Amino acid sequence: MFLNAASPRRSFNIPININLQGARRRQARENLHTSSSSAVQEQEWSRGADGRGGQRARSQMQVSSVGEDRAILLGFTMMAFSVLMFFVVGITMVKPFVNSDWEEEASCVLMKADILTEWVDCRGVSTVPCLRVMVNLTGFNQSAFLHLDEESVLLAPECFYIPKCQMDIADIQAEVQRVKQMLDAQQGNTSSCFTDRTRHPGDVILSRKYTLEKALFALLWPCLMLGGGALLVGLVKLTQYLAHLSAEVCSAAAEGSLTSRNTQGKLYTLLRRSSLQSPS
Repeated sequence: MFLNAASPRRSFNIPININLQGARRRQARENLHTSSSSAVQEQEWSRGADGRGGQRARSQMQVSSVGEDRAILLGFTMMAFSVLMFFVVGITMVKPFVNSDWEEEASCVLMKADILTEWVDCRGVSTVPCLRVMVNLTGFNQSAFLHLDEESVLLAPECFYIPKCQMDIADIQAEVQRVKQMLDAQQGNTSSCFTDRTRHPGDVILSRKYTLEKALFALLWPCLMLGGGALLVGLVKLTQYLAHLSAEVCSAAAEGSLTSRNTQGKLYTLLRRSSLQSPS
């Protein structure tokens, strides 16, 4: 009697335990599946960010860094050459302009032009004839030697014109005679000239070689090169700063999207667990 009464109760409890165990196993499998799928998504996203995307970013960064290094090197080279040009222009143009005192303008009347019998030395190679020109200063009522520019005063104190150093004496004499005939045709005419009463009272020049306009024009090119080099370096540095700032913004946005995905995955897992546990 007792065995027959107990046997139906045991046969009734076994299916209930089996059903509960199956539900728990299904719930564990679903939780494992959701967690594994979220992990796979995170790994795929990280691979996409650090794999192909990272390789592209690294390759672009390497290419851009090589170009930026070359641009910076070019900018510094331009600035170095501009400093050298400043040095050369300062010696050849600025310093003679500062030391020049040929600033007083006067009126000169051409009196005579003659060729000296004694020829002058030309760079130790040959001798050339010297064309001397005398003018009368109307404002000072005195005569003086006329020269082309400041350099001719220092090279030949009495000569207005000296031909180039050549070995053919006939060509030299013919050239000097042509210049003398042109000056003879201008004899008695008045023209403007420049004087230096302090250091060269007996000399005048026809035109100034070192002026403020010429000095500023000579300084223009090294200034442009210096400004171009500095602008190039500044633009490259600005580009690097903007690229670094953009990379920081992109990384912050990627981290934010990753955390949002993790939060959504955890929320979905909790909701799934609660929905599975509620019927039991």
